[in-house]
Amino acid sequence: MAGECILVIDDSNEIQEVLRTMVIEPNGYRMMSATNGEDGLRLALESPPDLIILDERMPHMTGVEVLTRLREEGMQTPVIFYTFHGSEDLVVQVFRLGVQDYVIKPFEPAEMQRSVERVLEKSRLRDERDRLVVQLQQANERLERQIQEMRTLYSIGRSVTSLLDLSAVLTRVVEAAVFVTRAEEGLLLLKEEQSNTLVLRAAKNLEERVARGLRLLVDDSLAGEVVHSGRPVMINGQQAKVATGYLVNALVYVPIRSPDRGIIGVLGVTNRHSQQNFSEHDVQLLATLSDYAAVALENARLYERAETERRKLETVLHESSEAVVVMDPDQRILLCNPAACGTLQLPANSVGRLAGEVITQPTLQEILRGVQRAKRMIRAEVAIYDGRTFTAYLSSVEGVGYLLMMQDVTHFKELDRIKSEFVSTVSHDLRTPLTTIQGYITLLQRVGPLNEQQQEFVQRVHTSVSEITELIGELLDLGRIEAGYDLDMEPLHVEAVIDIVVDELQHLAAEKNLELRWQKPNLPLIRGNHRRLQQVMENLVSNAIKYTPEGGWIAVEATSDKTYIVVRVADSGIGIPLADQPYIFERFYRVESEETETIQGTGLGLTIVKSAVEKHGGRIWVESRPGVGSVFTFVLPAIE
Repeated sequence: MAGECILVIDDSNEIQEVLRTMVIEPNGYRMMSATNGEDGLRLALESPPDLIILDERMPHMTGVEVLTRLREEGMQTPVIFYTFHGSEDLVVQVFRLGVQDYVIKPFEPAEMQRSVERVLEKSRLRDERDRLVVQLQQANERLERQIQEMRTLYSIGRSVTSLLDLSAVLTRVVEAAVFVTRAEEGLLLLKEEQSNTLVLRAAKNLEERVARGLRLLVDDSLAGEVVHSGRPVMINGQQAKVATGYLVNALVYVPIRSPDRGIIGVLGVTNRHSQQNFSEHDVQLLATLSDYAAVALENARLYERAETERRKLETVLHESSEAVVVMDPDQRILLCNPAACGTLQLPANSVGRLAGEVITQPTLQEILRGVQRAKRMIRAEVAIYDGRTFTAYLSSVEGVGYLLMMQDVTHFKELDRIKSEFVSTVSHDLRTPLTTIQGYITLLQRVGPLNEQQQEFVQRVHTSVSEITELIGELLDLGRIEAGYDLDMEPLHVEAVIDIVVDELQHLAAEKNLELRWQKPNLPLIRGNHRRLQQVMENLVSNAIKYTPEGGWIAVEATSDKTYIVVRVADSGIGIPLADQPYIFERFYRVESEETETIQGTGLGLTIVKSAVEKHGGRIWVESRPGVGSVFTFVLPAIE
């Protein structure tokens, strides 16, 4: 940086001229000069230069004396000292007085030029350091102020989310507004729709005579202008009216805006005695605080609405005939309606206690333990002490914990039992005449020859009887499964069951040129019925073979996560339309399409599969895309 001013104090005009023409002016510096120590000292004090070049021997005052006086006056201007005759004592003395460089006469102009550059560069660096220190101090002050503002805003944010007392929150907002803007007074006004007025709801340092019953017309006040325009108002340097007879020197109003209801009020700060003005930064801080006030008001409104809905819900639950128990994530009871208390014979102090302590029904205790591992809804039939049967649904509710609902299905169970008995009786009674028909069909060929048409008719009758017999057999199987007959459970390996089924059906897959894939894994034991699980796998794999065109594939897979066994039967078959998928496990339901016309079936196979899987404590579902294939998946609990 050129342009610095250099003061040369030397009684030699020749040296002064050399320095001017060869060192100072060629390098862009300005020069002042003095030919004696007194004049040099006066010039240095009156017009402080950026650098002093000082000779030792001069009239009136020596260079050391000038240097001593400069330091006594507190001047820290850098000095280059030079002399004809130097000594170690003189060098030590001048350096102690703060000289930056020491030059012996005679000197080359280039030597002095280097010295000037070196000293000025140090001075520049020192000035830059001092400037940066000042800037850093100013930045620290600003940062400290911003930290205080952020702490205040954070504190208000916590109050908004943690306090339900609206008056306390609004008062904190006003106090924070006064603090962050360094104002004398603060106020918060809310709009009353019926009277079109703004009513004071919170204030800080406002005179009691003004605050008492303060109401401002929206159409005749500065605060009302903010409501109408939706924009802040800032007045500095002139008196502004808050209310009749109440004038202030500076004022800021910002709108309080609700996302649903528009402008609902005004937050303001004033300076009544102080002449301090407000800034745009103050407006921004107030706008943030007004947002907090809007959130607090909206929370209060929502809380009131939630309380109303809660009371309605309590009434509904109280009058509901279905048992309902709500639990937190630790399964402590939060709520239980009278139906639940009566049905489960819960003690009066059940709320707040662990569900496993007060619910003594064994099946419910088991599903309470299982829902945390399963991470899904669990359904179970529960028989209680008075002989009634309930369907219990236990599921996790995000943000709450768990919900247990119990529906009385005693009547439906009785109807289902009567229906099953009827179907079983009818199915059993049909077997005798069907056996007779089957026998006479066989005897027809023995009593005499049949022509070609008669043989066709006999074959059709035989096929129909076989289909009916198969249907009756499956109905009886389904009835036995649902009734729990022939379901003795024992530890077994499900992969061994799958291995048998795949081996038995391999020839059917080969007849259609289908690839049947299966790689036997090592899985944990399950508690199951070998015959029913084999029936499940036979139905799933045979269905996959029936509904997969020639040249396709079927893949059977079984995996485990140590808690559950997951079995999948996938194929590249015709798939199941999305509209049919919710119904395929229902009795007698079959997908009707051109592709399925020639495929025989009773519509009971998947119903039997679903019933058997559920009797094993598992569940089954399907994923399918028409023309791509289907994946049937069922899950069974492993033995812990």
